[in-house]
Amino acid sequence: MTVTNAANATGSTIPTVAGPPLVGSALALARDPMAFLVRAHRAYGPVFRVRIGNRSAVVLAGPELARWMGSREGRDALSSHDAWIGLADEFGATSFLLSADGAEHRRLREVMRRGFSREALDGRLDELVAITDRRLDADWRPGGRVPVVRALQRLVTDQLGTLLAGEVPAALLDDVRRAALTALTTRVTRQRPTLLLRDPRYRRARARVVALGQRLIDEHSTAGALVADLVAAHDRDPELIGADDLVLAAISPYVAGLDTVANTLASLLPAVLARPALLDRLRTEADAAFAAGPRTEASLTEASRTEASLTEASLAALPAVHGAVLETMRLYPIAVAQARNAARDFTYAGHRIRAGEMIFCAITVPHFSPAFFPRPEVFDVDRYGPDRREHAAPGAYSPFGRGPHTCLGKGVADVQATLTTARLLHRLDLALDRPGRLPRRTSVPTPGPSTRFRVRVAGVRHPA
Repeated sequence: MTVTNAANATGSTIPTVAGPPLVGSALALARDPMAFLVRAHRAYGPVFRVRIGNRSAVVLAGPELARWMGSREGRDALSSHDAWIGLADEFGATSFLLSADGAEHRRLREVMRRGFSREALDGRLDELVAITDRRLDADWRPGGRVPVVRALQRLVTDQLGTLLAGEVPAALLDDVRRAALTALTTRVTRQRPTLLLRDPRYRRARARVVALGQRLIDEHSTAGALVADLVAAHDRDPELIGADDLVLAAISPYVAGLDTVANTLASLLPAVLARPALLDRLRTEADAAFAAGPRTEASLTEASRTEASLTEASLAALPAVHGAVLETMRLYPIAVAQARNAARDFTYAGHRIRAGEMIFCAITVPHFSPAFFPRPEVFDVDRYGPDRREHAAPGAYSPFGRGPHTCLGKGVADVQATLTTARLLHRLDLALDRPGRLPRRTSVPTPGPSTRFRVRVAGVRHPA
């Protein structure tokens, strides 16, 4: 990796990571964005510039970035509008949570907080497991080779849609996946050509997903807290959430969780399956947690939530499983960097950055720092226990982003990933399709295993 310097208006320089003509750092970022950013930070410090084709972006990195993004200076300096407004346009909205800044963003977060909070799952952990069992029985058949990424996308979409927005018809799961991923990769990450937006299959899928969102709004009294709160906020203040904005907001659980939780789980499985001693340890925890339940899906229609067999105490009894989830998010973060634009001129770490500049906030670079995580390349689920707490150092661990746009659903995602991992390992005897070989990884649309990655279902350990 080589570097060139470009003087800015204050006389200091922002180093530019050199790359091949025309493409710049585009290929390195596409191949392994996390490794590229870690190397660049170690070589050039907390501020450097990358060229991506005919565009350039300033990268901010390092542990100090987490605090700065949450400070008033950081909040005022960065905007997410330009990075995300394309998704709003694609679904006919003028604004939504991820494209809003400042006071508008704070008010939208408050409206949506209850629906995306960990408390949204209070009394519903048995239901979460029942949904998981339904998808395992449909997609993870004994003796089969399961395409992990797509199977988990279907599972996560079913979970989030049912628990946060209302029932998701099985026939729409693939439509949700196609509509969300096509829109994200063409209008937000720009990893794929916009020509795909003309594909009739995408247009049909988007139309069906929009119709789903409209149905949720029309039936908001039974669609869950998130949709009910959105409709109530629109009735109170249509300027905050316009009629055209409701559909995208209502289907946001599908967009938010489709790649994030699914890719985290898809990254966790090979890491665990390649370590037999760790696999046995996680299975032992999971078997104990499910020894008395959970309730079957049929009984859930009759049982009150106060009688739930799975509770927060059940989650607390899964420290190694939870540690595996946290360690997966450290080594294989989904949000490698947060895309922003400079809302005004500002100075960071002695470098002047001009209004309008594209900014990548590489908040997960410290995940690979030995100063925080000894032997950072090692998958170690015990880093997060009370005697070590390596992730608790300021700026060390940021899998859900930083600043005002920190993931609103991080509590839900934490519960969802932990309980789903435990249920998978409890129910099924899984094995790598190619023992000794970890899956190839991709960065489109977000970092994770290739869609070709498969596991074998060697058998059923415990029926539903």
